[in-house]
Amino acid sequence: MKMQTYYYVLASQKFLLEEEPTHEVLKERTRHYHEQEKQIDFWLVPQPAFLETPQFTELKAKCPQPAVAIISTNPQFITWLKLRLEYVSTGEFQAPSETIPDALASLATVS
Repeated sequence: MKMQTYYYVLASQKFLLEEEPTHEVLKERTRHYHEQEKQIDFWLVPQPAFLETPQFTELKAKCPQPAVAIISTNPQFITWLKLRLEYVSTGEFQAPSETIPDALASLATVS
């Protein structure tokens, strides 16, 4: 399986889902993609599993939990989100890998 670079915006769930109009942004983006007949290349991942890997220990410690990530294969979209949301961490990682078998895995329990 080919490695893919994933880009992310990370913040606390409270900030991303309650204090910011993130749902509106993603809804608008989804609508835009459908109009352009473009495949969706971003996902909202609650409690992202990639944070549990050794390379993200420091980042996880800095981010209020529970965390939420918006993960995308489109770096421009993540840059745009970062400018729009301001108080978020951004970065990238490769997956699938030894430590991150599934880029979009979540540790959130489905209730």
